Amino acid sequence: MKISQLARAAAVNVETIRYYTRRGLINQPVRPDQGVRNYPEETLERVVFIKRAKELGFSLQEIANLLSLGEEDCLSVQQIAQQKLANVKAKIADLNRLETVLEELVTQCAGNTSKLSCPIVDTLIKKLSR
Repeated sequence: MKISQLARAAAVNVETIRYYTRRGLINQPVRPDQGVRNYPEETLERVVFIKRAKELGFSLQEIANLLSLGEEDCLSVQQIAQQKLANVKAKIADLNRLETVLEELVTQCAGNTSKLSCPIVDTLIKKLSR
């Protein structure tokens, strides 16, 4: 399939295919003397894998590592996934703390009758001056 067909089938931009090629994530087929490159079906599978891994939060470097390990080293792939899971859990914990703080600030602001100060601004200024 041509690069435009590959991009359409994988629901990505043609430039994304070119970028993945430059990054070494997919191989570029040899161009025949006359004509255009034809990408094999395996390339579509690989692009879809890359896209799904990105949606799960893996960086392109992590994806490159996963692809290089392939199916041969499941333990290493599992370790990469466990590290990603730990990072996601840490981000969720940070977001939960942020949610709690913002809820408290919004509640303080809602109960504020003073036109001279805002509890949210006051709190942020106090945090910055420490």
